[in-house]
Amino acid sequence: MSAAPTTETAPAPAAAARRPSLHGTFRLQWEPAQQAWVLLYPEGMVTLNDSAAAILRHCDGTRTLDMLIDDLQAAFGVDGIAPEVHAFVSHAIERGWLV
Repeated sequence: MSAAPTTETAPAPAAAARRPSLHGTFRLQWEPAQQAWVLLYPEGMVTLNDSAAAILRHCDGTRTLDMLIDDLQAAFGVDGIAPEVHAFVSHAIERGWLV
């Protein structure tokens, strides 16, 4: 007998224990000309939306993913953002922005 599929929003324990940090070839900075946070790298630049910038600004290698989510929820007075943060961090790791 197989188990019924579930729609789990919590990450695997290994993902939650990650301490994401910006890859050394990238630099996160405020760009006054664009009035936006940007991610700079040798070949170019990525303009970030406010949510992406807030997440990346918290990815300093000192916080686990769960701690990062708690900090963001407290800073912005929201709950339930874990699935979106997990998805973004996974995407950023795939893109090589985070390690």
